[in-house]
Amino acid sequence: MARFGRRLKEHAGDRPVLRRWPSWGAVAGAVLFYYFSLTPSMLPRSWWLQGVEAGVTAAIGYGFGALVGAIARRLGARPGPRVRRTAWAALAVLGPVLVVAVTAWSVRWQGDVRRAVTLPPEVSWWRWSLVPVVALLVLALIVLVARLLRLGTRIVVHALDRVVPRPVALGAGVAVVVFLVVGFVQGFLLSGVLDVVESAASLADEGTTPGVVQPQLPTLSGSPASLESWQSLGSKGRDFVAGAATREELSAFAGRPAMDPVRVYVGLRAADTLQARADLAVAELERTGGFSRGILAVMATTGSGWINRQASDPLEYLYTGDSAMVAIQYSYLPSWVSVLTEDEANDAGRALFDAVHARWAALPEQTRPRLVVFGESLGSFATEKAFDGSLERLTTETDGALLVGPTYDNPLWKRVTDDREPGSPVWRPVFEDGRSVRFAQVPTDLDIPPRPWDGTRVVYLQNGSDPIVWWSPSMLLREPQWLKDPRAEDISPAMRWYPVVTFWQVVCDLMGANDVPPGFGHRYGTLPTDAWAAIAAPPGWTAADTERLAALMGS
Repeated sequence: MARFGRRLKEHAGDRPVLRRWPSWGAVAGAVLFYYFSLTPSMLPRSWWLQGVEAGVTAAIGYGFGALVGAIARRLGARPGPRVRRTAWAALAVLGPVLVVAVTAWSVRWQGDVRRAVTLPPEVSWWRWSLVPVVALLVLALIVLVARLLRLGTRIVVHALDRVVPRPVALGAGVAVVVFLVVGFVQGFLLSGVLDVVESAASLADEGTTPGVVQPQLPTLSGSPASLESWQSLGSKGRDFVAGAATREELSAFAGRPAMDPVRVYVGLRAADTLQARADLAVAELERTGGFSRGILAVMATTGSGWINRQASDPLEYLYTGDSAMVAIQYSYLPSWVSVLTEDEANDAGRALFDAVHARWAALPEQTRPRLVVFGESLGSFATEKAFDGSLERLTTETDGALLVGPTYDNPLWKRVTDDREPGSPVWRPVFEDGRSVRFAQVPTDLDIPPRPWDGTRVVYLQNGSDPIVWWSPSMLLREPQWLKDPRAEDISPAMRWYPVVTFWQVVCDLMGANDVPPGFGHRYGTLPTDAWAAIAAPPGWTAADTERLAALMGS
């Protein structure tokens, strides 16, 4: 082994195979990027998440600094021993001072971010003092892995150097290590993680939320009269159908007799293919009388099959139970996993809407219910893809659409946002004078611009601080529009864009998108009530009714 080490050193000349200590540029880059990592982002963070984010960011700075230093040495910049000692002494003093100072100051930055989302500004000092500790551990782990990979590459290059020219050996060595790393990550690490997540999600989908019981009304899927068994609905489907408002609750709100609402849900286990599940959903609508109701809503689920009650319940109160909702499950995985296979969401949205629309279009025009669509997060993507991202199709084939917390990849959302009127901010764009499409973060936004709607109404709900809406790969190297003035009120004025760093900050914000009060992050509270009232209010509905219903939904 010692002989092999000597041969490696001989091959590398005077350079050691692996540096015993990091370079000055690497350490300086890590300190500088640690500072950037603690600057304000979209949402508040827990101390441990901030520590992980800071550690990864510092590792990026470490690599960047090491690369700059290597390039400088290649170009002949080799300062003398005295200059190196002075530089290291300065870094040894100023580095820790900067780390301590920015960690302390970041408590104030976190307070600013918390105030922007109406949270108390206080942050636990003793817990926040653990941020640099966690960051250092994460940085050390990443650097260790990187050094082992570099050592492995050099060993492979040295072995190949005996039989092939140096450039070929270098290229082949890098290719072999990359191949092994990618194979390990994809074939073992990622596959293992996904298997664990899938197993956990499958078990969760088989469970039933405490307090949820099988409905007995024939208007609900999973009832004794249903074409579907209660168990086949899955956990989210059981929550959805069991959460239907009762006739008594609807009558108490409206002050007049109500109907039992229709809720149709087809679980993943009900049929083997999307088309079969879509056909089963139409059959259930026919059985329950859904096509004879006043309004029919096609609901696109999130990755796990979940439908937000704040989006489904208001429709039943708006129409005093003269309503029908239909959804199918295409996955039981959480959205952050399902997003890796957007084709499933795309196909599910198209299969369900096409099947429902074909049956609806065959009805006499005067007897058709109002046909509306809904999607939240990944469900909004599925809804848009059902119409191939075409606003014309959406507004001619439906009577209204509510899309909540759209993703950066939503095709229609991107086009409408990019084509907004000059002067309107990206977080609340005005498109074609608000004739058919409007954006809202608060109820009053639905009146912007102050002109009547024309025809079918499409409403996007998006918070200025929702990372699911605003995260995008382009943030790596380009400042996003939402950080330019004027900003949304829930974005801290102290937030700045830094290449690569801000991208990673917002990735971490995704993890806490639902850990904030309603009206911020990915939480929209009772705003869907106001949106549905603007999109598809029944005759005689008033603004006072909307206020009463919003108060009820928020209670």
